[in-house]
Amino acid sequence: MLSSGFLLTLFFVTLVIAVLSGLIFLMPSVPVKYIRLHLTLLLLPVIVGVIGLITINGREVIGIFALDKLAWLVGAFVLALGFIIQKFSARYLLGDRNYRKYFPLYTFTTVFASIGWLSNDLRLMVICWGLTLFCLTQLIRLNRSWKVPAEAAKVSARSFIIGWVALLLAVVVFFIGTGDWVIDPSQDYDVSMSYGLKLIVDLLLVIAVIIPAAQYPFQSWLIESVVAPTPVSAIMHAGIVNAGGIILTRFSPVFDNNIALTLLLIISSISVLIGSGISLVHVDYKRQLVGSTMSQMGFMLVQCALGVYSAAIIHLILHGVFKATLFLQSGSIVKRFNIPTPPNVKRSYAWTVLGRTLAVVIAIIFFLTSSHMPYTLISAFILAWSLSVSWNQMVALNRGMMGRVIGIVMLIIVALVYVVTHEVFVNILNSVYMVTPHPPLISVIICVAILVLGSIFSIWVARRRSSIAFAKVYLWLVKIGEAKFKSVESHPNYLKNYL
Repeated sequence: MLSSGFLLTLFFVTLVIAVLSGLIFLMPSVPVKYIRLHLTLLLLPVIVGVIGLITINGREVIGIFALDKLAWLVGAFVLALGFIIQKFSARYLLGDRNYRKYFPLYTFTTVFASIGWLSNDLRLMVICWGLTLFCLTQLIRLNRSWKVPAEAAKVSARSFIIGWVALLLAVVVFFIGTGDWVIDPSQDYDVSMSYGLKLIVDLLLVIAVIIPAAQYPFQSWLIESVVAPTPVSAIMHAGIVNAGGIILTRFSPVFDNNIALTLLLIISSISVLIGSGISLVHVDYKRQLVGSTMSQMGFMLVQCALGVYSAAIIHLILHGVFKATLFLQSGSIVKRFNIPTPPNVKRSYAWTVLGRTLAVVIAIIFFLTSSHMPYTLISAFILAWSLSVSWNQMVALNRGMMGRVIGIVMLIIVALVYVVTHEVFVNILNSVYMVTPHPPLISVIICVAILVLGSIFSIWVARRRSSIAFAKVYLWLVKIGEAKFKSVESHPNYLKNYL
């Protein structure tokens, strides 16, 4: 079995090779075909990360790095996404005048992120996270001839700076309270830190995670950034916005203050509803994905606030793969908008009622057979909602009995794949030490009330399309989902100089 020290050294060697390869591609004398070799070299650290994930057991500290299943999993995941997106970009961005600059920036973004999550020293983690955000900002504004991305980059940079400074201050206050730059999972920080300093750290962590996760009211940077090339959006939504789950997991021994947990639960729950609303009212496909990401990240932070960090990690990884796929295939989505509404909507009412009944029954069974914890109650609610929506799309609105049978079979297959995938990740993360916080019961009740009542209100408003309430809610969601005037152009005006 390979030692952790050897794997860490090999991992950094392959990262250096990938970075140098990206820098070499910047040279005009290097042929464009070199990108194939660069992509091959990008696979090397991914392979090492997977080997580390398979072979490592427990947690081992080597210098300023802490190696466990979570570190290798997240590191390999970020680098694998970077490889896939760069491979897509090799053809998608071909012909762009900044073609050579994209690939080093992609590489730097994923390399800094992977190093940051392997770090055991909070100072290194903060530096790497800051460099990741800096590289992402440069990716957004790479087309300097077009003013719109430059404006979007300014908005993103301001938001990133606030979030990064909040994380930096959290680490500094943590050092003031403990005299250490390292979080010890076995230490009780309720004893070793004063209540006031610990509260400040936790509140700063809330700010540090809700901004990159585009939670309300900090969603504007993600909305503005849709003008970036599709591969940039893919890496942003798949590997950057979900960093809050990793940060809170690493800070789990410290993040357990009732006030901070309550604040995070309320903000995240509201963001789930607002993000869903934005994705429903906007016709721009990338803006729909922004709303979806906002909602999904809200639920991920709810999982963290309830102490279900393993579920949050699984969520952020599966969401990353799913959202990257949606962005990379967004160019072929236009023709799908022309699909007419199925003519059998009215005739499918009985099937719709049947689906909702089954969803409620399955959710109740799930809750009764699980530990009666706050998270299982919220999970049961989400499960019922998801099954109801999936049933409508795949069964109730399908054509003919055979179509409905196929839809039911597909639902069963998807459910089985999810169960198997979930069990695999649970086994991987089983050895990772995470401290579970216990938010106040009233906070959990407020969270559930926001999700349930918000969903009921949305259904009620949707059925009263001619009402003033529907118009106000609809227009408000449109407004907060729109970019600023400076970040919108019907056509790239800078292209007029080349006509």
